[in-house]
Amino acid sequence: MEGKEVRLGPATSDLFIIASTSTSTGSVDSALDSYTPIGGGGALAGMMLGEVSPGGVGSGLYTMLLFAVVAVFLGGLMVGRTPEYLGKKIQAREVKLASIGVLMMPITVLALTALAVAIPAGRSAILNLGPHGFSEILYAFTSQTNNNGSAFAGLGGNTPFYNLGGALAMTLGRFGIMVPVLAIAGSLAAKGHVPDTVGTLRTDKPLFVGLLLATVLLVGGLTFLPAISLGPVAEALVHHGHLFG
Repeated sequence: MEGKEVRLGPATSDLFIIASTSTSTGSVDSALDSYTPIGGGGALAGMMLGEVSPGGVGSGLYTMLLFAVVAVFLGGLMVGRTPEYLGKKIQAREVKLASIGVLMMPITVLALTALAVAIPAGRSAILNLGPHGFSEILYAFTSQTNNNGSAFAGLGGNTPFYNLGGALAMTLGRFGIMVPVLAIAGSLAAKGHVPDTVGTLRTDKPLFVGLLLATVLLVGGLTFLPAISLGPVAEALVHHGHLFG
């Protein structure tokens, strides 16, 4: 019960946090820094996927659209034809822009986290040493880059390094994704409509839903897996080792 909403209990407190961090809400009903390692990792997971669940609520909508473009491109490679989305051909320009938009968030988060743990100005602000301290830093930049606003309160974020680093994270996390999306929109708007054929990958069918889901999980999961392993997973292993060792 430490840090949980006493009126609701642990389970409902956790549900609220997962729903909040999976979107751009950022509201909290309990102390994230008091969560178990896997509980904190669950809060991280929704943001690391780009806040696209459920369906890209709020600012996650254009991230979901970027993933859709990438998924259509992958589907086109599988069937050996030029991919199409919403009646428009997806060509090299759109795929490059979508790749920039999809990769901007993880590159920003991981680069700033790596910098923070490498210099004294970043390490001096953490409350807890070891994996949990790493999770505090990782969560801070993941939340800021994804426009979420929640945080592990153990991190003393009101320092010159974290103020400047957070401002950079928010700037890249918003404009670094919005600009490619707008560029894709302009590019597609200038193209003519392409009629559906027997070789068109239908984007309103379960097959495409599965392909899109796999794309989101692979990009988010593989990109952040090393960082998650150093933070929540390592902390969980240490915690269980203390319990059963």
